[in-house]
Amino acid sequence: MTADRRIILLVTSPRMPAGLLTAAAWDVVRAFPVLTGAENEHTAALRAAGAAVSVVPDASAATLLDAAQPVAVWLAGPGGDEFLARELGLRLAREPGLAELELMYGSWDPPGARLLDAVAVTDRLQSSDPWRREQTHRTLAKYLLEEAYEAYDAIVAGDHAAVRDEMGDVLLQVLFHAQLAQELPEDERWNVDDVAGDFVAKMIRRNPHVFADTPAEDIEEIIATWERVKAEEKGGERAPLDGVTWSLPSLTLAAKLLSRARRHGLPEPAPSDTLGGRLLALVAAAGEDADAEAALREELHHYADSVANRS
Repeated sequence: MTADRRIILLVTSPRMPAGLLTAAAWDVVRAFPVLTGAENEHTAALRAAGAAVSVVPDASAATLLDAAQPVAVWLAGPGGDEFLARELGLRLAREPGLAELELMYGSWDPPGARLLDAVAVTDRLQSSDPWRREQTHRTLAKYLLEEAYEAYDAIVAGDHAAVRDEMGDVLLQVLFHAQLAQELPEDERWNVDDVAGDFVAKMIRRNPHVFADTPAEDIEEIIATWERVKAEEKGGERAPLDGVTWSLPSLTLAAKLLSRARRHGLPEPAPSDTLGGRLLALVAAAGEDADAEAALREELHHYADSVANRS
C-alpha cells in the first residue's frame, strides 16, 4: 500500500551560504510547510523568499507525521539531526504505510570545504589559548620544520595513515602563521585567503600548459617554463644558484645545487679529499633521480635496527 503522506528530510551544508539551495530544494520549501529545530541563517533566508517556516525545538517522529498533510519538510540543523532521522526511519520501518520518507540534499560540501572548519578551529585556538597568543612567526618556525620532517618520515615509511595525520599538523602550522599575519601592521598584514589567492595565481602563471592554450612538448619544457616564469616573478634573469634554500638538510641542498648547476650547463664540482668534498662527489655520482637524503635515512634505519637486535 502506498502511503498518502510524505516527509522530506532536507539536509544542507553548514559551510555553504544560507539560501544557496538546489532548484529542487527551493521548489519543496516554497510548496510545503517547513519545520526546523532552531532559528538560523537558513530559516531567515527561507522566510525572506516566502517560505513558511516553523521552529519546533523538541520535534519527534510523531511531530513530523502530524505535520505531513500531506507533505512536510524538515530542515535539518548543521549536524544533520541524525537522531530524528533515525527515530523516524525506525517508526516507518515498523509501520510503512504511515508515510513515505525522502532524503533531499539541498546543498553539499564542495571539495575543500572542511578547510573552513580548519580555519575556524585555528582562530578559536589563537584567541582562547594563552600559549598560542604569545607566539610569533619566529617562535613557531621550529614547529613548522619539525612537522614537515615528521610528514617526510611518514612518507618514507610508506605509512599512509600517518601521512594523513602529519599533513594535518603541517596544515595547522600554515594556518597559525596566516592567523598571526593578520595582526601585523596594516601595510604588512595578510591572511589565509591571501595565501590561497597567491597560490592559485602562481600555479596558473607557472603552468600555462594546463591553464592556457600553450601545450608543452615534454617534461623538460614544463620545467623550463616553470623556471622562466619563476625568474620573471623575482625580477628577471638571476644567477643560477639564486633563491636556493640554504636551510635545507645538507644532502638535499647538495642535490638542489647540483641540479641547478647542470640545468645551466655549469661544471661538476672539482674533486676534493675533504669529507665534504667526498660526500658532494657521491651525491653528484648518484644522478638526478637519486634521493641521497632518503637513501642515507633508510640506511640509518637499517643500522639502528641491527644495533637494537644485538642488544
